Amino acid sequence: QPQLVESGGGLVQPGGSLTLSCAASGVGLDYDAIFWFRQAPGKNREAISCVSASGTNTHNADAVKGRYIISRDSANNTVYLQMNDLEPEDKAVYNCHEAGYWGQGTQVTVSS
Repeated sequence: QPQLVESGGGLVQPGGSLTLSCAASGVGLDYDAIFWFRQAPGKNREAISCVSASGTNTHNADAVKGRYIISRDSANNTVYLQMNDLEPEDKAVYNCHEAGYWGQGTQVTVSS
């Protein structure tokens, strides 16, 4: 049974950084594109970043462009989301997704 497990969330001050991890088991990173989604309180879930199955292409939503970097480590079957210059508006539950499978999510809170 494929499984995705996110980690790395927490509380950070505005302007700070966090790196989220999405560890995959039972499914390879090259099986399908991998997405990071987030859902802020009272808002719809939105896709914010993705990496192609080949790992050669990435895309970030306008809201995080220039601040977030998605990468993957095939040896560890893990995808990362490096988040820089965090803003209070980045507060959300962050989930990774691949081929219909979701992780449980990790909470990110940006507050002074």
